[in-house]
Amino acid sequence: MGLLKAKPEEVEVFAIARNHDEFQDMTVSLNAEIAGRWAPLELDKGEATIKAGVGPDLEIAIVAVSSEDERNLAPVTKLIQTARDHGIKVLLLAKDLSPSGLHQLLRVGADDFTPYPMPDGALADAISRLRGSFEAAPKDAAADKKRNRRGIIMPVYGVAGGVGSTTFAVNIAWELALLSKKTDKRVCLLDFNFQFGSVSTYLDLPRREAIYELISDADGIDHDSLSQALTSYKTRLAVLTAPMDALPLDIIAPEDITKLLEIAQSSYDFVVVDMPQALVHWSDNVLRMSETFFAVMEIDMRSAQNCLRFLRALKAEDLPYEKVQFALNRAPGFTDINGKARAKRLAESLGVEINIMLPDGGKAVLSSGDEGTPLAESAPKNALRKEFKSIAQSIFDAMVADKAAVVQ
Repeated sequence: MGLLKAKPEEVEVFAIARNHDEFQDMTVSLNAEIAGRWAPLELDKGEATIKAGVGPDLEIAIVAVSSEDERNLAPVTKLIQTARDHGIKVLLLAKDLSPSGLHQLLRVGADDFTPYPMPDGALADAISRLRGSFEAAPKDAAADKKRNRRGIIMPVYGVAGGVGSTTFAVNIAWELALLSKKTDKRVCLLDFNFQFGSVSTYLDLPRREAIYELISDADGIDHDSLSQALTSYKTRLAVLTAPMDALPLDIIAPEDITKLLEIAQSSYDFVVVDMPQALVHWSDNVLRMSETFFAVMEIDMRSAQNCLRFLRALKAEDLPYEKVQFALNRAPGFTDINGKARAKRLAESLGVEINIMLPDGGKAVLSSGDEGTPLAESAPKNALRKEFKSIAQSIFDAMVADKAAVVQ
C-alpha cells in the first residue's frame, strides 16, 4: 500500500496490519484525525522498515491484530519489540483477540490497546494518551516532569457578542498546537463559557458528561478529573468544551477556577481560555493568573461602550488592566484611510493601544465555524488565518526566548 500522500519523513503514525481490509474503520479514523501524517504498512514488512530507519516525526505504531494473527503471534511480538527498541510507542488494535493473546502482546511491550470495532473517538483518545496529551497520575520522574510545567495562561474575552473572540481563541490555540508539533510543548484550550460556549461547535467535538462533574464537584478537581473531561482535536490540541447543558456561570467558585487553571498550567505550556462575555465573580482570578488577557472588539459604538465599562470595572477593583491586550477584529485594510482614522479615534477615546489588527476573513470564517475546523485546515491562505499564525508565532517565540533566558 502507498503512503497516502505522506512523505516518509513526515509520517507520525504507522498503521501496521496483516490485512488492512479487516480494519477499514481504522483507516477512516486516521484520515479524519491525522490525514497526510500516517502511513499503512504490511505486517511482514513492519520490522524491516523500522530497522531500516524512520523519519524524525514517527511517534506511534498502531499494530492491528485479529484472531487470524493469534495462530502465530511471533511476527507480531518481534515487531512490537523492534518498535520499542527504536523509541516508538505501540498501540494495539485488537479484533476478536483472546485475553491470553492480548496479555502476551502487552507483556512484550505494547503501551496501550483499544478493541475493534472501535467506539467513537477511541482511536484519537488512545493516540493522545500515548503522546502525553492526557495524563494519568504520575508514576515516574518523566511523568512528574510533564506535570512540572509552568504554562502561560491566555484568556480571550469578547467585549461584545459576535466580535469573534471564540474564533480568536480556537485559531490561536490550534496555531500554537501546530507550532508545537516537533517540540515537547503542549497546548490546551478551555471553554469557560459554561452556558453557551461554542468551542465544541467550532472544532466539531463532543461534549462529555465528565465536564459537568468536573466543574460541579469542587473537592474532586484534580489531574485525573481534568484528564477525563478533556477531549482532543486531531490528537494535537487538548480541549475542555462547555457542558452539554447551560449552567450558571457561578456554578464554580473563584478558588476552584484558580485550582483548575493551576492544574492545566502544570501540565501544558500554553493554556488558552475562551471567556464568557459576562463578568463574573471569578473573572478577576483568571485575569490575575494570566500572562496576557486578549480583549477582542470591533469598530462600533457597542464595542466602544462595553470596552469603557470593562476598563472602569478593572480599575475600580484595582485589577491589573495593563495585562489586557486589545485586538480589533475586521480591522480596516491598508488602503482604507477612513477606517484607519476611525480605529485611531476609537483607541484614543478609550485611552488604550490597539496593537492587534485582525483583517476581515470573509465568508471563510463562517464556513470554518460551520464545518468545525480551524482556518489553518479549511482556508490556510486566508488573510485572517495568516494573522493568527503570526500572532501564535510571536507567542511561541517569546516563550522559547524566556525559557532560554531562565536556563542561562
